[in-house]
Amino acid sequence: MTDATSSGGATPRHSSSLLTQDARTLKRNAAESRFRAYGLSAVVIAMLALVFLLGSILHNGSSAFRQTFITLDVYLDPAKLDKKGTGNAEEIRKVTTFGYAPLIAASFEKLFEEEGIGVEGISAKKAGDLISKEGAADLRRFVHEDTTRVGETVSFSFLASGRIDGFFKGRVTMESAERDSNVSPAQLMLAEQLKEAGHLKTSWNWGFLTMADASENRPEAAGLGVAILGSFYMMIVVLVLSLPIGVAASIYLEEFAPKNWITDIIEVNISNLAAVPSIVFGILGLAIFINFAGLPQSAPIVGGLVLTLMTLPTIIIATRASLKAVPPSIRDAALGVGASKMQAVFHHVLPLAAPGILTGTIIGLAQALGETAPLLLIGMVAFVREFPAAPPEGFFDPASALPVQVYNWTQRADPAFVERASGAIIVLLVFLLIMNAIAIVLRRRFERRW
Repeated sequence: MTDATSSGGATPRHSSSLLTQDARTLKRNAAESRFRAYGLSAVVIAMLALVFLLGSILHNGSSAFRQTFITLDVYLDPAKLDKKGTGNAEEIRKVTTFGYAPLIAASFEKLFEEEGIGVEGISAKKAGDLISKEGAADLRRFVHEDTTRVGETVSFSFLASGRIDGFFKGRVTMESAERDSNVSPAQLMLAEQLKEAGHLKTSWNWGFLTMADASENRPEAAGLGVAILGSFYMMIVVLVLSLPIGVAASIYLEEFAPKNWITDIIEVNISNLAAVPSIVFGILGLAIFINFAGLPQSAPIVGGLVLTLMTLPTIIIATRASLKAVPPSIRDAALGVGASKMQAVFHHVLPLAAPGILTGTIIGLAQALGETAPLLLIGMVAFVREFPAAPPEGFFDPASALPVQVYNWTQRADPAFVERASGAIIVLLVFLLIMNAIAIVLRRRFERRW
């Protein structure tokens, strides 16, 4: 072989090195860096939006858990409460709230005389406007619990009116009071004097979680008690119905049903039902459970049935996915040692799929807990003052629900209800976080690896 032949057949060498990036590599790496930056930016924006949302809710709603109280020494005058002087409890209970209002005015008058508190133009009767309109009713309930207290002087804490409470929370100012027909600057000055004297303070308000809803004129007395109990009753109905029905349907479709066009149609419709707007289920519940079956409106049993229909597709889809995740070798091994099809499913497959089933069920319940639209159509937006009875009667008594209560309060004019609506959202979020935390704990507790 000549030199010419040798040089002509040589393989040309690349001038670039593996250690040196060419233009295409630089361009590809730059595109990858940009994509990472876009993804990181999306995560940061989402987190900032979440922080802003939660911060706004906490800022507006945290004050709902604190309430202003006015403490007075009230003389339970027998001349007002027991005019016959018999001490008969039934006669004392016949006295209406109008009979207790003079006792509150007398307490203010005594306070003005003993401690020198007072503002020009504010009489003892006018000072009673600093107390919530629920105050006389609260005092009346106190006497009804123990009528032997009549004739005594008791120290009683009254809810301050919504405007007075708003003044100490920064919602009401002296300037706004000049334009407000419900409060005057003189009343705010008197409230400041009561605070300096130790008769007025803002403290934690358990009543927000335990009391029933109140009228538009008594926002300071509105609570979530009925709504929390109503939501609890509905979740019981949803859990009792949706879990066994959903799991049974999933097991049959995944393990026993023949694979044909009928099951294909059923599976497609289950997937479609999971995407149906929730208000459609409300219309269905109104037509079937109320108009056809004659069940009472605004009852937890109807709300639970409607939410069960809405939750079933979610539970079925999650359960089928959990069953599919179990390796086929588990089934084959059980069948290989002589187990029947049902024994293989219930003794081996189902326990391994339990974490996913429980997680899907709790997520479905959490979704149902936050639904509003279907409950509005079945009348759960009604104003309910009485607590439902214990089960099973309570399932048929009128009640409200947490998301509906939020909607109801946002429709009212008094600014104090906006504060309470945000507080109710905080309570609802706490329940949802608890339910999701339970789902995570159960999944980790029962999860098995193979």
